Amino acid sequence: MNVLVAGGTGFIGTTLCQELHERGHKVTALSRDPGGADLPPGVDRAMGDVSAYDSVVDAVDGHDAVVNLVSLSPLYQPPAGTSHREVHLGGTENLVRACEERGVDRFVQMSGLGADPDAPTEFLRAKGEAESVVTDSDLEWTIFRPSVVFGDGGEFVEFAKKLTTPYVTGLPGGGETRFQPIWVGDLVPILADALEDDEHAGETYEIAGPQIVTLADITELAYEAEGASVTIVPIPMGLAKIGLTAAESIPFVPFGSDQARSLEVNNTVVENDVAAFGVAEDELTTIKQYLGLESDGARAG
Repeated sequence: MNVLVAGGTGFIGTTLCQELHERGHKVTALSRDPGGADLPPGVDRAMGDVSAYDSVVDAVDGHDAVVNLVSLSPLYQPPAGTSHREVHLGGTENLVRACEERGVDRFVQMSGLGADPDAPTEFLRAKGEAESVVTDSDLEWTIFRPSVVFGDGGEFVEFAKKLTTPYVTGLPGGGETRFQPIWVGDLVPILADALEDDEHAGETYEIAGPQIVTLADITELAYEAEGASVTIVPIPMGLAKIGLTAAESIPFVPFGSDQARSLEVNNTVVENDVAAFGVAEDELTTIKQYLGLESDGARAG
Protein backbone atom coordinates (compact mmCIF):
# COMPACT_ATOMS: atom_id res chain seq x y z
CA MET A 1 0.00 0.00 0.00
CA ASN A 2 1.21 3.51 -0.84
CA VAL A 3 0.49 5.66 2.25
CA LEU A 4 0.82 9.40 2.80
CA VAL A 5 1.11 10.36 6.47
CA ALA A 6 0.18 14.02 6.91
CA GLY A 7 2.00 15.19 10.01
CA GLY A 8 4.43 12.34 9.42
CA THR A 9 7.35 14.14 11.05
CA GLY A 10 5.55 14.71 14.36
CA PHE A 11 5.52 12.75 17.60
CA ILE A 12 3.03 10.10 16.49
CA GLY A 13 3.81 10.46 12.79
CA THR A 14 7.45 9.41 12.91
CA THR A 15 6.53 6.27 14.85
CA LEU A 16 3.70 5.44 12.44
CA CYS A 17 5.92 5.97 9.40
CA GLN A 18 8.43 3.52 10.84
CA GLU A 19 5.71 0.98 11.66
CA LEU A 20 4.20 1.13 8.17
CA HIS A 21 7.63 0.97 6.54
CA GLU A 22 8.53 -2.14 8.57
CA ARG A 23 5.25 -3.73 7.44
CA GLY A 24 6.33 -3.33 3.82
CA HIS A 25 4.28 -0.30 2.79
CA LYS A 26 5.59 2.56 0.69
CA VAL A 27 5.41 5.57 3.00
CA THR A 28 5.65 9.32 2.48
CA ALA A 29 5.77 11.78 5.38
CA LEU A 30 4.10 15.10 4.64
CA SER A 31 4.88 18.19 6.71
CA ARG A 32 5.71 21.86 6.38
CA ASP A 33 9.40 21.12 7.08
CA PRO A 34 10.17 17.44 6.48
CA GLY A 35 13.91 17.81 6.00
CA GLY A 36 15.14 17.50 9.56
CA ALA A 37 12.85 14.72 10.73
CA ASP A 38 14.25 11.49 12.16
CA LEU A 39 12.65 9.07 9.71
CA PRO A 40 13.91 5.60 8.75
CA PRO A 41 15.69 5.18 5.40
CA GLY A 42 13.19 4.37 2.69
CA VAL A 43 10.47 6.72 3.96
CA ASP A 44 9.93 9.53 1.45
CA ARG A 45 9.36 13.15 2.42
CA ALA A 46 7.00 15.73 0.97
CA MET A 47 6.58 19.38 1.85
CA GLY A 48 3.09 20.76 2.32
CA ASP A 49 0.86 22.76 4.64
CA VAL A 50 -2.59 21.22 5.08
CA SER A 51 -4.12 24.66 5.62
CA ALA A 52 -3.24 25.49 1.98
CA TYR A 53 -4.96 23.18 -0.53
CA ASP A 54 -2.55 23.87 -3.39
CA SER A 55 0.40 22.75 -1.29
CA VAL A 56 -1.02 19.27 -0.55
CA VAL A 57 -3.06 18.19 -3.57
CA ASP A 58 -0.09 17.04 -5.62
CA ALA A 59 1.43 15.24 -2.63
CA VAL A 60 -1.80 13.24 -2.20
CA ASP A 61 -1.76 12.13 -5.85
CA GLY A 62 -0.86 8.48 -6.43
CA HIS A 63 -1.46 7.24 -2.89
CA ASP A 64 -3.80 4.47 -1.80
CA ALA A 65 -4.37 5.90 1.66
CA VAL A 66 -3.87 9.09 3.66
CA VAL A 67 -3.50 9.35 7.44
CA ASN A 68 -4.22 12.78 8.88
CA LEU A 69 -2.19 13.30 12.06
CA VAL A 70 -1.74 17.06 11.69
CA SER A 71 -2.68 18.70 14.96
CA LEU A 72 -2.08 21.65 17.22
CA SER A 73 -1.63 20.75 20.86
CA PRO A 74 -4.70 21.12 23.08
CA LEU A 75 -2.36 21.62 26.04
CA TYR A 76 -1.04 24.99 24.88
CA GLN A 77 -2.30 28.06 23.07
CA PRO A 78 -1.94 27.83 19.26
CA PRO A 79 1.10 29.62 17.80
CA ALA A 80 0.49 33.20 16.74
CA GLY A 81 -1.16 33.49 13.35
CA THR A 82 -2.94 30.15 13.40
CA SER A 83 -5.94 28.52 15.07
CA HIS A 84 -7.45 25.13 15.84
CA ARG A 85 -10.19 25.79 13.33
CA GLU A 86 -7.75 26.61 10.54
CA VAL A 87 -5.54 23.58 11.12
CA HIS A 88 -7.98 20.91 12.26
CA LEU A 89 -11.09 21.82 10.29
CA GLY A 90 -9.54 23.61 7.31
CA GLY A 91 -6.68 21.14 7.05
CA THR A 92 -9.06 18.19 7.09
CA GLU A 93 -11.27 19.82 4.45
CA ASN A 94 -8.25 20.28 2.18
CA LEU A 95 -6.97 16.74 2.61
CA VAL A 96 -10.40 15.17 2.09
CA ARG A 97 -11.02 17.27 -1.01
CA ALA A 98 -7.60 16.35 -2.41
CA CYS A 99 -8.20 12.65 -1.74
CA GLU A 100 -11.57 12.71 -3.46
CA GLU A 101 -10.22 14.58 -6.47
CA ARG A 102 -7.12 12.39 -6.85
CA GLY A 103 -8.76 9.02 -6.31
CA VAL A 104 -7.45 8.06 -2.86
CA ASP A 105 -9.59 5.33 -1.29
CA ARG A 106 -8.68 5.10 2.41
CA PHE A 107 -8.54 7.94 4.93
CA VAL A 108 -7.65 7.67 8.61
CA GLN A 109 -8.41 10.70 10.76
CA MET A 110 -6.84 11.38 14.15
CA SER A 111 -9.45 13.17 16.22
CA GLY A 112 -9.65 13.50 19.99
CA LEU A 113 -11.63 12.12 22.89
CA GLY A 114 -14.64 14.38 23.43
CA ALA A 115 -14.56 15.86 19.92
CA ASP A 116 -17.87 17.58 19.26
CA PRO A 117 -18.96 20.76 17.46
CA ASP A 118 -20.55 21.87 20.75
CA ALA A 119 -17.60 20.92 22.99
CA PRO A 120 -16.34 23.45 25.57
CA THR A 121 -12.87 23.97 24.02
CA GLU A 122 -11.78 25.29 20.64
CA PHE A 123 -9.63 22.20 20.07
CA LEU A 124 -12.50 19.75 20.58
CA ARG A 125 -14.99 21.87 18.62
CA ALA A 126 -12.67 22.02 15.60
CA LYS A 127 -11.96 18.30 15.85
CA GLY A 128 -15.69 17.59 16.03
CA GLU A 129 -16.42 19.64 12.92
CA ALA A 130 -13.53 17.94 11.13
CA GLU A 131 -15.05 14.54 11.90
CA SER A 132 -18.20 15.59 10.05
CA VAL A 133 -16.12 16.50 7.00
CA VAL A 134 -14.64 13.01 7.02
CA THR A 135 -17.88 11.11 7.61
CA ASP A 136 -19.70 13.11 4.90
CA SER A 137 -17.00 12.30 2.33
CA ASP A 138 -16.95 9.56 -0.30
CA LEU A 139 -13.81 8.03 1.23
CA GLU A 140 -13.45 4.78 3.13
CA TRP A 141 -12.70 6.43 6.44
CA THR A 142 -11.74 5.44 9.96
CA ILE A 143 -11.68 7.92 12.84
CA PHE A 144 -9.69 7.57 16.06
CA ARG A 145 -10.46 9.48 19.23
CA PRO A 146 -7.55 8.82 21.59
CA SER A 147 -7.02 10.05 25.09
CA VAL A 148 -3.69 11.82 25.58
CA VAL A 149 -0.72 10.02 24.04
CA PHE A 150 2.61 9.76 25.84
CA GLY A 151 6.10 8.58 24.87
CA ASP A 152 9.50 9.84 23.79
CA GLY A 153 8.99 13.17 22.07
CA GLY A 154 5.51 13.59 23.54
CA GLU A 155 4.47 16.57 25.61
CA PHE A 156 2.03 15.22 28.19
CA VAL A 157 4.54 14.59 30.99
CA GLU A 158 6.42 17.79 30.19
CA PHE A 159 3.12 19.70 30.28
CA ALA A 160 2.60 18.65 33.88
CA LYS A 161 6.03 20.00 34.78
CA LYS A 162 5.55 23.26 32.89
CA LEU A 163 2.29 23.83 34.73
CA THR A 164 3.91 23.24 38.12
CA THR A 165 7.03 23.60 40.25
CA PRO A 166 8.85 20.94 42.28
CA TYR A 167 8.38 20.41 46.01
CA VAL A 168 5.21 22.49 46.49
CA THR A 169 2.91 23.51 43.66
CA GLY A 170 -0.61 24.66 42.98
CA LEU A 171 -2.92 22.90 40.53
CA PRO A 172 -6.35 24.04 39.32
CA GLY A 173 -8.99 22.08 41.21
CA GLY A 174 -6.23 20.18 42.96
CA GLY A 175 -5.35 18.45 39.67
CA GLU A 176 -8.40 16.20 39.75
CA THR A 177 -8.93 16.24 35.96
CA ARG A 178 -8.84 12.60 34.82
CA PHE A 179 -6.93 11.18 31.87
CA GLN A 180 -6.47 7.70 30.42
CA PRO A 181 -3.13 8.09 28.62
CA ILE A 182 -1.97 5.62 25.98
CA TRP A 183 1.64 4.95 25.01
CA VAL A 184 2.51 5.83 21.42
CA GLY A 185 4.04 2.38 20.97
CA ASP A 186 0.64 0.82 21.72
CA LEU A 187 -1.38 3.27 19.63
CA VAL A 188 0.61 3.15 16.39
CA PRO A 189 0.16 -0.58 15.60
CA ILE A 190 -3.60 -0.04 16.01
CA LEU A 191 -3.49 2.79 13.46
CA ALA A 192 -1.56 0.58 11.06
CA ASP A 193 -4.02 -2.28 11.51
CA ALA A 194 -6.90 0.05 10.69
CA LEU A 195 -5.27 0.86 7.35
CA GLU A 196 -4.66 -2.76 6.47
CA ASP A 197 -8.02 -4.28 7.44
CA ASP A 198 -11.13 -3.18 5.54
CA GLU A 199 -13.40 -4.16 8.44
CA HIS A 200 -12.38 -0.94 10.19
CA ALA A 201 -13.70 1.30 7.41
CA GLY A 202 -16.64 3.45 8.50
CA GLU A 203 -15.85 3.06 12.21
CA THR A 204 -15.02 5.58 14.93
CA TYR A 205 -12.88 4.24 17.77
CA GLU A 206 -12.26 5.70 21.22
CA ILE A 207 -8.83 4.55 22.30
CA ALA A 208 -7.17 4.84 25.70
CA GLY A 209 -4.56 3.30 27.94
CA PRO A 210 -4.91 0.80 30.79
CA GLN A 211 -5.23 3.25 33.70
CA ILE A 212 -7.11 6.37 34.69
CA VAL A 213 -4.85 8.94 36.31
CA THR A 214 -5.38 12.51 37.44
CA LEU A 215 -3.28 15.53 36.54
CA ALA A 216 -2.04 15.45 40.15
CA ASP A 217 -0.97 11.81 39.67
CA ILE A 218 0.95 12.70 36.51
CA THR A 219 2.64 15.64 38.23
CA GLU A 220 3.77 13.47 41.14
CA LEU A 221 5.01 10.72 38.81
CA ALA A 222 6.91 13.17 36.60
CA TYR A 223 8.87 14.50 39.57
CA GLU A 224 9.27 11.06 41.16
CA ALA A 225 10.94 9.85 37.94
CA GLU A 226 13.53 12.59 38.47
CA GLY A 227 14.05 11.68 42.12
CA ALA A 228 12.02 14.61 43.45
CA SER A 229 8.75 14.92 45.30
CA VAL A 230 5.94 17.42 45.14
CA THR A 231 3.04 18.45 47.33
CA ILE A 232 -0.10 19.57 45.50
CA VAL A 233 -1.92 22.64 46.76
CA PRO A 234 -5.43 22.98 45.28
CA ILE A 235 -6.25 26.23 43.49
CA PRO A 236 -10.00 26.90 43.18
CA MET A 237 -11.01 26.30 39.57
CA GLY A 238 -12.73 29.69 39.30
CA LEU A 239 -9.57 31.48 40.41
CA ALA A 240 -7.42 29.39 38.08
CA LYS A 241 -9.67 30.27 35.14
CA ILE A 242 -9.32 33.97 35.90
CA GLY A 243 -5.53 33.66 36.10
CA LEU A 244 -5.11 31.61 32.93
CA THR A 245 -7.46 33.87 31.00
CA ALA A 246 -5.49 36.92 32.14
CA ALA A 247 -2.24 35.21 31.12
CA GLU A 248 -3.57 34.59 27.61
CA SER A 249 -2.31 37.95 26.34
CA ILE A 250 1.22 37.48 27.70
CA PRO A 251 3.41 36.36 24.74
CA PHE A 252 5.67 33.92 26.62
CA VAL A 253 2.87 32.21 28.60
CA PRO A 254 1.63 29.12 26.68
CA PHE A 255 -1.63 28.73 28.63
CA GLY A 256 -4.95 30.55 28.29
CA SER A 257 -8.70 30.35 28.71
CA ASP A 258 -9.05 27.29 26.47
CA GLN A 259 -6.58 25.36 28.63
CA ALA A 260 -8.54 26.43 31.71
CA ARG A 261 -11.76 25.04 30.20
CA SER A 262 -9.98 21.82 29.19
CA LEU A 263 -9.08 21.19 32.83
CA GLU A 264 -12.81 20.91 33.56
CA VAL A 265 -13.25 18.06 31.05
CA ASN A 266 -12.24 14.50 31.95
CA ASN A 267 -10.39 12.64 29.19
CA THR A 268 -11.44 9.02 29.71
CA VAL A 269 -13.41 6.43 27.76
CA VAL A 270 -16.58 4.60 28.72
CA GLU A 271 -15.51 1.57 26.68
CA ASN A 272 -11.97 1.12 25.40
CA ASP A 273 -12.07 0.19 21.71
CA VAL A 274 -8.58 -1.34 21.71
CA ALA A 275 -10.49 -4.63 21.95
CA ALA A 276 -11.61 -4.15 18.33
CA PHE A 277 -7.97 -4.68 17.38
CA GLY A 278 -7.46 -7.82 19.42
CA VAL A 279 -5.72 -5.91 22.22
CA ALA A 280 -6.49 -6.29 25.92
CA GLU A 281 -6.10 -3.32 28.27
CA ASP A 282 -3.77 -5.26 30.57
CA GLU A 283 -1.37 -5.70 27.64
CA LEU A 284 -0.89 -1.94 27.33
CA THR A 285 1.97 0.04 28.81
CA THR A 286 1.23 2.13 31.88
CA ILE A 287 2.72 5.56 32.33
CA LYS A 288 4.48 4.27 35.45
CA GLN A 289 6.18 1.60 33.36
CA TYR A 290 7.20 4.16 30.76
CA LEU A 291 8.76 6.35 33.47
CA GLY A 292 10.60 3.38 34.96
CA LEU A 293 8.57 3.43 38.17
CA GLU A 294 6.84 0.08 37.71
CA SER A 295 8.08 -3.22 36.34
CA ASP A 296 6.55 -4.70 33.18
CA GLY A 297 5.16 -7.54 35.24
CA ALA A 298 3.13 -5.35 37.56
CA ARG A 299 0.21 -3.03 36.99
CA ALA A 300 -0.71 -0.21 39.29
CA GLY A 301 -4.12 -0.41 40.86
